[in-house]
Amino acid sequence: MNLREQLDRHHSGTIITSVPCRVDFGGTLDISTFYLPLNRVSPSSVNIALDMRTRVTLTGFEPGKIKISSKGFESAVFDAHGAPYDHPMGLMFAIADYFDAHGVHIRIESSSPPRSALGGSSSAAVAIISGFFKAMGLPMDPARIAWLAHYIESSVAGVPCGMQDQLAAAFGGVNQWTWKMGRVGPEFDRHVILDEKAELTRLESHLMVAYCGNPHVSKDINQRWVQGFIAGENRSRFREIAKITQKFAEAVKSGDWRTAAGLMNLETGIRLEMTPDVLDNMGQNMFDMAKEFDCGVRFTGAGGGGCIWSIGETHNISQLRNAFVDLTSTLETSKVLDTRIDPHGILVHE
Repeated sequence: MNLREQLDRHHSGTIITSVPCRVDFGGTLDISTFYLPLNRVSPSSVNIALDMRTRVTLTGFEPGKIKISSKGFESAVFDAHGAPYDHPMGLMFAIADYFDAHGVHIRIESSSPPRSALGGSSSAAVAIISGFFKAMGLPMDPARIAWLAHYIESSVAGVPCGMQDQLAAAFGGVNQWTWKMGRVGPEFDRHVILDEKAELTRLESHLMVAYCGNPHVSKDINQRWVQGFIAGENRSRFREIAKITQKFAEAVKSGDWRTAAGLMNLETGIRLEMTPDVLDNMGQNMFDMAKEFDCGVRFTGAGGGGCIWSIGETHNISQLRNAFVDLTSTLETSKVLDTRIDPHGILVHE
């Protein structure tokens, strides 16, 4: 598909899409290595979409070529179907190849910190696919787009991949996703935890997100969890995490913030037992500090740097925020993030 011709013919030369990033609870359970053997405990993940959006712009480029630009990476140009998928932006080139696209420049702009473990690369994938769907006149089906982003990422990542990041980007909002096998393949059930504007505003007063200052490398920690699970290690722990995640979703839905905070710390503690480096030094300091203020703290994604998020009673979160501001001032790249819950998933900007 010569996307340049498509853009010039139908879309005034430009298509712009955007999607949110997320914080999460019960990650790893969205990987089939875990949720299929753990089927009897109904494994699920919870995520909350944040308004730090990833914005993708598609414009025309030289026919036969694909160019991708993203902040924090050197721009890259390859012939169609000629890009190495182990390139830092290999996933994005793989998506273009799936659509047999060329003559396109893909610009990616993320408002979240680079490699912050907020699902940025998966969000970008969803936004790019949405742009191609728009160019081709296809229905903007969030489930179909999320599945496609998941499978393309899984095909080039070299490690097992989940799909909660793609679903948060495609749907937005506050959701619990239950993972299962359907009649002909994997399926998910979406359970909206909170939906009304007043509910989301209330939840925001109980949340905080901070960047620890060091970029994360998720593959290593995820791979150790996967390899250990396959070897028969830590299976009881992951069964316990599945049960904790269900209780956490119920606590958030009912507004029981103290219980939610306790469950968050319990889950983080289990992960620390398995992989102590899931929290870096700043993250560990934040975890210890949060417990002093009766708040919960959890790393985002697979941890090992990136962001943490916290939940608790409003007055406790307020005090913890002040303490985090002081703590993050000791590391130039670390900061408390100014973010809100995003109720929207895929947006096409006309």
